[in-house]
Amino acid sequence: MSDIADWFKRLPLFTRWWLALTAGFSLLGRFGIFKAYQLVLLYEPFIKQFQIWRPFTAVFYYPLTPPTGFHFLINCYFLYNYSLRLETGIFDGRPADYFFMLIFNWLCCVTVALIADIPLLMDPMVLSVLYVWCQLNKDVIVNFWFGTQFKAMYLPWVLFAFNLIISGGGILELVGILVGHLYFFLMFKYPQELGGPTLLSTPSILYSWFPNQRGGVHGFGIPPATRRPANDGGGGGGGGGGDRHNWGRGQVLGGNN
Repeated sequence: MSDIADWFKRLPLFTRWWLALTAGFSLLGRFGIFKAYQLVLLYEPFIKQFQIWRPFTAVFYYPLTPPTGFHFLINCYFLYNYSLRLETGIFDGRPADYFFMLIFNWLCCVTVALIADIPLLMDPMVLSVLYVWCQLNKDVIVNFWFGTQFKAMYLPWVLFAFNLIISGGGILELVGILVGHLYFFLMFKYPQELGGPTLLSTPSILYSWFPNQRGGVHGFGIPPATRRPANDGGGGGGGGGGDRHNWGRGQVLGGNN
């Protein structure tokens, strides 16, 4: 138990809280302390009855019933994996920038979920983080099921197609891909590669709450032309999906699991 506690304390701030709140709310729902109906995102209770906690709890709660319990564990693994790699990789020393990415992705997921009647936001949030990692490490080779290999930039689409074929789902993956792409395009590609104006930037108030830890300037430089080694930002595998499928697992060739 002490080893687990030490491991948990060593996690970066937002990955630690995201993982802890996900486990906490899911267990509270599993043991009936809160009813699942009270934790999911529903349009009428949120808009008309002002139950403003629903967009928050819908990110952290996931049903732990037998058909979805294993998928929850897979979700937690990839939440930990990709959030950790981003927070200690390109966002290293920039907690405000990483927090802003999570806020932006969350707001986009909530907006789409209200329109498309999606009650649970864990899948699209995790996949949006996965997508950002894949775009920042697009040339890294990952392994998928049955020994298939491809560049990381294709991984989110492989997961989308896999779930679409196997279980007829795919909407949650698609939402995560679109949200992750919107953030990556506005933050990196449009202003830095296409020469457009900066349309998305971290609010200054977040820097006062979470100051840079390395004395750097606010914001980012250009995405690295040579991708980080596996220990900095690489590695990882597939993720995303609906309630009735499992994710593939990829890893950087030569990396540690």
